[in-house]
Amino acid sequence: MPKPDFWNNSKRYYDLKSYWKNLFGVPVHKLIIDAGFTCPNRDGTVARGGCTYCDGRGSALRQAGPLPGAGEQVRQGREFYIRRAQAKKFIAYFQTFTNTYAPVETLRSLYDEALAVEDVIGLSIGTRPDCVPDETLALIRSYAAKYHVWLEIGLQSIHDRTLQETNRGHNAAIFRDAVARATGAPLLLCAHVIVGLPGETRTMIMETAQAVAEMPIQGIKIHALLALAGTPIGSRCRRGEFELMGKTEYVETVCDILEILPPEMVIQRLTADGYRDIFLGPEWAANKLAVINAINAEMARRDSWQGKHCARTQPSPLSFREPPLTA
Repeated sequence: MPKPDFWNNSKRYYDLKSYWKNLFGVPVHKLIIDAGFTCPNRDGTVARGGCTYCDGRGSALRQAGPLPGAGEQVRQGREFYIRRAQAKKFIAYFQTFTNTYAPVETLRSLYDEALAVEDVIGLSIGTRPDCVPDETLALIRSYAAKYHVWLEIGLQSIHDRTLQETNRGHNAAIFRDAVARATGAPLLLCAHVIVGLPGETRTMIMETAQAVAEMPIQGIKIHALLALAGTPIGSRCRRGEFELMGKTEYVETVCDILEILPPEMVIQRLTADGYRDIFLGPEWAANKLAVINAINAEMARRDSWQGKHCARTQPSPLSFREPPLTA
């Protein structure tokens, strides 16, 4: 499969920046919001303690004191990125913990507050697959009819054994069900996966990637597993019970994943970074730009690109590229 012309970029994958530039014609930036949510995997509804790799502190803003309102966080971020990056349009990104874990009217109030800020053209909402009941999906769809809206759903692995061992509190079938119920334009879906989870082989990681490639999902975030102080994964690493993935293996694995993803799937992230004060490893992951550069170099060495070995494509790269009414 040749590199697609519709990417309109010089990269070897369809990154989010290129996608938004193609869609809106101007620079678009995400504005991160911590709206004070918790997680059913922490408050006892599903489990306690959270996922084994999550430190549970929330955003740096939450750690600093009382949280400003969602609208105020967006306004502050907008001003910063207009000065720093000359951004023209913005997506309000509800990131911290499970951002659909509240009554519908509470969610409506928060989402409306963020969208009321000047130049905000859409939402990106991070959540878990067990926290998207039909009434919540109906609310999010109502926004997608007018704005550019992504629903980001954490999968991490398609393997139930891994999900159980990392204390995710859900299985792969719940993720598939959430995707099936959320599928349909104009709402866009983004899956989160983690590379390097304990006990996972390269084959298992590729099975997760293949599963995502075969679902009606428009975007993906690929994260490196990080060891953080205060987490079960961090404790295991300190005791020498678990070895984190090396940089070369991570880079090669991400490139393998890119090659089998549909060429129209938007690559929203290629690695991860964590809080410096609790970061234990892997050491190479602390330099995010170097990891991305290594991925680019490996794809160039292979003379490869996203989708080169994709077994199928989604219906049409144009089906989710038309700007929403308010753009």
